[in-house]
Amino acid sequence: MSLRVLRLPLALIALLLGGWLLYALAYDYFQGEELERAKNRSQLYQNTLDGALERFQHLPFILAQDPILIEAAAGRNLERSNDRLERFAELAGVEAIYLMNPEGLTISSSNHRQSPSFLGENYGFRPYFLEALEGRQGEFFAVGATTSRPGYFIAEPVQAPAQGVAGVLALKLDLSALSDAWATSGERVFVSNSDGVVILSSDPGFLYHTLGALPPDRLAAITAERQFGDERLDPLGWKEYGADEVLIGRKSYLHAALPVPHRGWTLHFLADQERVTERAWFAVVIVAIVLALLLAAGLYLRSKRIGSALRVSQADRRSLQSINQKLEQEVSDRRVAEARLHAAQSELARTGKLAMLGQLAASVTHELGQPISAMRNYLAAAQLGGRSSDALVGRLDGIVLRMEHITKQLRFFANPGKEPFEVFDLREAVDEAKHLMVHDFAANKLTPSMKGMDAPLLIKGNRLRIEQVIVNLLRNAVQAMEDTDEKALDLELSQSGGEARLKVTDRGHGLADQTIDHLQEPFHTTRPSGEGMGLGLAISVAIVKEHGGSLSAEAGAQGGAVFTLSLPLVEELVA
Repeated sequence: MSLRVLRLPLALIALLLGGWLLYALAYDYFQGEELERAKNRSQLYQNTLDGALERFQHLPFILAQDPILIEAAAGRNLERSNDRLERFAELAGVEAIYLMNPEGLTISSSNHRQSPSFLGENYGFRPYFLEALEGRQGEFFAVGATTSRPGYFIAEPVQAPAQGVAGVLALKLDLSALSDAWATSGERVFVSNSDGVVILSSDPGFLYHTLGALPPDRLAAITAERQFGDERLDPLGWKEYGADEVLIGRKSYLHAALPVPHRGWTLHFLADQERVTERAWFAVVIVAIVLALLLAAGLYLRSKRIGSALRVSQADRRSLQSINQKLEQEVSDRRVAEARLHAAQSELARTGKLAMLGQLAASVTHELGQPISAMRNYLAAAQLGGRSSDALVGRLDGIVLRMEHITKQLRFFANPGKEPFEVFDLREAVDEAKHLMVHDFAANKLTPSMKGMDAPLLIKGNRLRIEQVIVNLLRNAVQAMEDTDEKALDLELSQSGGEARLKVTDRGHGLADQTIDHLQEPFHTTRPSGEGMGLGLAISVAIVKEHGGSLSAEAGAQGGAVFTLSLPLVEELVA
C-alpha cells in the first residue's frame, strides 16, 4: 500500500489524537479552576452557617441569670415567666425558649399560647438537657419531638441560690431560612453531623440520609434520643473516588469539604462535573474553528498562487504561438532560404525557451524574496535579543500577570476602607487568620505554635482588616521558609503599656539587613521577579496606622525574622 493511500487515514488518526490531548489538557485545567471555586464557595457557606449558630450562643446563659426565670424554676410565678419568655423569643427572633424542671418536664414556654405548645412535654431524654443538668452548656440538632420541625437546641443550667441546678433553660433555632437561602442560590451544599447524617441541605432530597451505613449501636442511640423522629436515615449512595471527587448514585461531582468549628459537623459543597466537560469541549471547538479558518486561508492563498502561475504560463504559450506563426510565414515566403530559416527557427525556439525560463526564474525570485527577507529579519531580531519566540511569549505573559497583581493590590490605596470600628477580641482574629492559612500550613508541613491565649485582648477596629494584616504576616513567614530545611512558626500574644501585641517569628531567610521602613515601601520586595509585587507590607502598615497601632520587624535570635503587631487596647480594659 503506497504512502499516498495511507495519508488520509494517518491524518485522521493524528487529528483525533490531537483533539483528545487538547480535551484532556482543557479538562484538567477547568477541573482545577472549578475545584478552586468550590473551595472558595464552601468557605463562604461555612462562615454563613457559623455566624447563624454563634449569633445566639450566649443568649441562654444570659437568660438563665434572670431572677424571674430562676423563681419560675422553683415553680413560682409561671404565668409571668411564660409572658417573659414569649417576649424574649419575639425580640430575639428565635422559634422558642422554654424552661424545664430537673426531671425534664417543661414548666414554662414562649409558645404557651400556640398549639402544639412545649408546656407539659418532657424532654429529659434529649442530650442537650442532660448536659445542661450536669452544669454545662448543651447543644444538639434534632427534629422537634412536639412540632416535628428540625432545629438547633442550645441549653443552659438555671442555678438557684443554695440549691444548685434548679432547672434547664433551652432555646430552639429554626435553620430553615438558612437552607432556603442555600436552595435559592442554585448551588448544591449540605451539612452532615458527626454520624454522617445530612442535617441541612440546599437539596431537600439529601435531608436525613447518611453518607455511610450507621453502626447498630449508634443507630439505637439515635433512636433513643429521638433525634430525627420517624426519618428512616437511608444511605445517600455516597462514594468517594480520588481526592476531590464523589459519586452520588450515577452522578459525579467535584467535592470540597470544610469542618464546622466546635460542633463535629462537616460542610460539603458539590460542583457539577458537567460544567467542566462543557467548558473543555467548548475549548476544543474553538481551537478546531481557528484551525479550520487557518486551513481555509492557506488553501485560498495556495489557489491564488496556482492561478497566477497558470496565467503566466498561458501568456508564455500565446507568445510562443505568435512567434511560430511568424516563422512559418517567413518559411513560406522565403523558400529559397530554407536552410537559413530552419536555423533561425532553432535559434528562436532556444531563445523562447530561455525567455520562458528567465520569466519563471524571475517569478520564483519575486515570490520567495519577500518571505526569505522577512525570515532573515525575524532570525536577526531573535539572535540580537538572545531569546526564542516561546521565551518572548512567556516574558509577555509574566508582565501581564505582574500588571494584574499591581492593579489588584493598588485598589487598597484607591479605595481605602470606611467600615465602622467595633470592639473584638484579637485572639479571635488570630484564630480566623490561622484558619484561612490552614492549606498553606499543610502544603509547607508547618504546625504553628501559639502562646499567651488565656486572657482576652479587646481592641477596637475593623476586624476583617486586622485579619488581613495577620494573614499577610503569616503568609510572608510561610513564603520566607519555603526553601529552608528547618521550619518553625511561633505566634505569641501579650499586652503591655495599654497595647495588645502579636509576635510572628519564623526561621526563614531573614530581613537581609533591611529595616521596616524599606520593607513597607510600595513595590519593594525581596522575592524573585514575578513572584510578588511588594505591596503586602505597605497595605498592612497603612491598615495598622489607621487603627492607631504600629508594625515593627527585627532579626530573630535563631535566624529568620520577628514581626511585632501592636494595637491599642480599649480604654475600659486598660482602666
